[in-house]
Amino acid sequence: MIVDHRTYTIAHGRNREYLAVFEAEGLPVQLKHLGHLIGYFITAVGPVNEVVHLWGYADFADMEARRKARDADPAWDTYKRNSAGMLVDQRNKILSPASFSPLK
Repeated sequence: MIVDHRTYTIAHGRNREYLAVFEAEGLPVQLKHLGHLIGYFITAVGPVNEVVHLWGYADFADMEARRKARDADPAWDTYKRNSAGMLVDQRNKILSPASFSPLK
């Protein structure tokens, strides 16, 4: 298993708007194609205006195939248009579990 760990910084004052658009338009497409949402989080302490989401995949090939299917979905283009300008930064990491991790 690998985990795609993404941290997005949302434009000042647009957290609620971003989350509403993502929940209504982005999340359904991602759940349809990406599948395993481990968690979606809002920063409670620390840098403000951040969301962190974690997606699980069997391996890199699985992740690439799922992303390709998502990117081909016309609803994904609609979501991207409707959320344009809301993100000011994006940081991605790919994580793999340690041998003793409960999540594998």
